Amino acid sequence: MSRIGVGLMGAALLVYLAVAIWLAVMFFAVGTPVSIGMGIALIVLAPIGAWALVREMQFGFAADRLGRELDAEGGMPEAETELTPSGRIARADADPMIQRYTAAADSAPGDWRARYRLGVVQDAAGRRKDARASIREAIRIARG
Repeated sequence: MSRIGVGLMGAALLVYLAVAIWLAVMFFAVGTPVSIGMGIALIVLAPIGAWALVREMQFGFAADRLGRELDAEGGMPEAETELTPSGRIARADADPMIQRYTAAADSAPGDWRARYRLGVVQDAAGRRKDARASIREAIRIARG
């Protein structure tokens, strides 16, 4: 199901780039300073947006691959506590779990599995930024 979503995002990206370039050409054709400025902005900003989306898709594919591999090995963290209705770890239980998984990841700096588990626990605790950083580090270690 997520692969279909990624395919749709890729198709939307191509449509977006085509429309942005077409609009830029139309703005250039008008020839006024404002329209030329808008055309330049489209030519500059469209590839930046495309680059950001491609980077996110690469991150998602790599994280998904590592997650499937870790799950197949039986190494995903278990839900040790009662989860909130939104699926997150209760705030009171989150800090001790994160500290424990952080210690495990720090004690094995070359183990992507420990870093990925930390990211999963951080995500379940609602710490998205930290979770992304941990999973990004797991991806880097796994590639190395």
